[in-house]
Amino acid sequence: MSKTADKELDGLDKQAQNRIRAALRELENDPFQPRPKADIKKLHKMSRHQFYRLSIGNYRAIYAVEGTEVKVTKMICS
Repeated sequence: MSKTADKELDGLDKQAQNRIRAALRELENDPFQPRPKADIKKLHKMSRHQFYRLSIGNYRAIYAVEGTEVKVTKMICS
C-alpha cells in the first residue's frame, strides 16, 4: 500500500478501516474477481500499469497488480 493510501485509510473510523482492510486482504487471493459488497472495475490503462477500482461501500481503493503483488495507490471516499 502506498504511503498516501495508508494515510487516507488511517484517517477513517475503525469500523470502516477493518471492513476495507478485510476486502484488501481478499485481493491477495484473486485481485480480478468481483465479490459480494466489493465490486471490482478495470480502469483505463495509465502508464505501464493497468489499474483497477475496488468498491467497498462508500469507499474506493485504486490498485494495480504487479506480478503476484497488489499495490493500492489511492483510497477515496465517495
